[in-house]
Amino acid sequence: MSELYDQLIENNKKWVENKLELDPDFFARLAEGQQPPLLWIGCADSRVPANEIIGAQPGEVFVHRNIANMVVHSDMNMLSVLDYAVNVLKIKHIIVCGHYGCGGVKAAMGNQTIGLIDNWIRHIKDVYRLNKKELDGIANEDEKFDRFVEINVKEQVFDLAKTSIVQNAWHNDQELYLHGWVYGVGSGIVKDLGVNVSSEKQLDEVYQLNF
Repeated sequence: MSELYDQLIENNKKWVENKLELDPDFFARLAEGQQPPLLWIGCADSRVPANEIIGAQPGEVFVHRNIANMVVHSDMNMLSVLDYAVNVLKIKHIIVCGHYGCGGVKAAMGNQTIGLIDNWIRHIKDVYRLNKKELDGIANEDEKFDRFVEINVKEQVFDLAKTSIVQNAWHNDQELYLHGWVYGVGSGIVKDLGVNVSSEKQLDEVYQLNF
């Protein structure tokens, strides 16, 4: 085994020891189940750890991550996580958190093929197409990149609201709020984009489902 692999095992042992030293019942309580109030949909980027960013402990955040924090209506992985979070865990908040410098968003701004991931990047390109006028009007490439990251998060929040899972929860008067954030990798600071959705009435009528 490599030195890195061995170190990971040692790190785990030290982590357990530290947790038990502070709270002998820590893992016993976790074993009883989970009731997190929050679902986090974020990017798979290794620099964006959901729990650490918001100072949350194990058991406090239910997490789904993929490239560029996308909410794709045909993604059964994402939908399964969403369904469990909303209908079983009864979470009250869903945060879609993107990050500045996102490689997936950057790739969607160009035409270079990468491989299999091209098929995933296409969903991000759709967001660009829908917001082409605004983005093409930004001359500075860095500013355009940052704005595209923000717009992508906003689109994913509304795509969440369009799902039957979320709308059914609202139909049943379940308390559920959707939010959009962007994380600054170079600063550690979260930017609240001010996109907060709590009702299907905030969607275009064509997306509002009748139950």
